Amino acid sequence: MIGRLALDAIQVNRRQGSHTGASMNVSEDLIARARAGDQEAFRVLFVRFSRPVFQFIYQMVSQRDLAEELTQETFVRAYRNLKQLRDDSHFSTWLFGIGHNVAREFLRSRQRQTESLSEEINQTEDTRSISPVDGVLEKELNRAIENALQELDEERRAIFVLKVFQQRSYQEIVEITGFSLAKIKTELHRARLKLRQRLRCFVEMN
Repeated sequence: MIGRLALDAIQVNRRQGSHTGASMNVSEDLIARARAGDQEAFRVLFVRFSRPVFQFIYQMVSQRDLAEELTQETFVRAYRNLKQLRDDSHFSTWLFGIGHNVAREFLRSRQRQTESLSEEINQTEDTRSISPVDGVLEKELNRAIENALQELDEERRAIFVLKVFQQRSYQEIVEITGFSLAKIKTELHRARLKLRQRLRCFVEMN
């Protein structure tokens, strides 16, 4: 589950440069057909990638309905710009780059129109004591992680989500975000420290 994965990530340092756990490569023929305007080929791509893209965006914005809308927007942009996809680009990396931009644009727009995200989370944070029952504890952990993620700034959150939840390699995160490798490693380290501090009670129980 998402909570345990994140908890493992902030307690131990994963091997540097580890690659994705599950490959999401697609055939060159399928990409070529989609680029040529084959709607069925693009539908196959949507079926294959809509769930991981949705999960990534949801972990960025923390609202299910909104994440669904932004996922749709991601695929609309992908469809419109398929011909710009370089032959040597991995489709999943290119698609996640679009999803990252869509989520970032929304977050920056919301930040200009509302109070800061951290203040919003602090006002709604659930401060109930942690239940010792495993099922309830897992639910509390997931809620705490969602809140803690929203307290990270947008860039740091994107890096953490891509590395920990999406299990992307450092090189893929470079391509998706456009950040330098040094920045990614630094921000990932800071995100882990922040979440470890924020989730200290859960860390100490494991």
